[in-house]
Amino acid sequence: MEVNICKEKMALVEKLGVHLEKREQLAPVAARILSYIILTGKSGATFEDMVHILCASKSTISTHLNHLQDLNKIVYFTKTGDRKKYFVINRDMVLQHIDTMIEEWREVKELHLEIKAYKETINTHKVKNEDEKFDLNFHNDYIKFIDGATASIEELRAKLINNSFKI
Repeated sequence: MEVNICKEKMALVEKLGVHLEKREQLAPVAARILSYIILTGKSGATFEDMVHILCASKSTISTHLNHLQDLNKIVYFTKTGDRKKYFVINRDMVLQHIDTMIEEWREVKELHLEIKAYKETINTHKVKNEDEKFDLNFHNDYIKFIDGATASIEELRAKLINNSFKI
C-alpha cells in the first residue's frame, strides 16, 4: 500500500510541478521541490528527504530551497532536540496568489464593462438594422461569472485569514 501512495505522490509532484513551473515562473527543480513540500503537508519536508526522493544533488536542492525562501513561498520550522529544518508552504504565498487572481479578474471585468458600454453606444446611436447590433449577452454572462468567482475566492481568502483551516 505504501509503495502505491509513494508512486501516486510522485506522480502528483510531477504534475503539480509542471503547473507551478509555468504559473510561478520557477525552474523545474524548484517547482518539484515546492510540489513535494505542498504534498508533504504540515509535518514538513526535510532537506535530506528532498535530496533522496527528488534525486537531485545537495547543492541543487539547497540552491532552490534558498530561492523559494527568498520568494517567500516556503518557510521552515525546527523541532526541539532535532537539528533538521522542516519546510512547509508559506500561507502568505496562497494569499498572494488569491490576491493576484482577484486583481486580474477585476481588470478583466472592467474591460468587459467598457467594451459592453461601447457596444451599447454603437447599438443605440449608430446601428439602425437590428441584425447588425452587437449581442451583449456574452458580456453580461461573463461579468456575472467573474462576480461569482470573485465572491467565492474572497470567501476562501477570508477563511484562510481567519484560520478556518490549515493548509
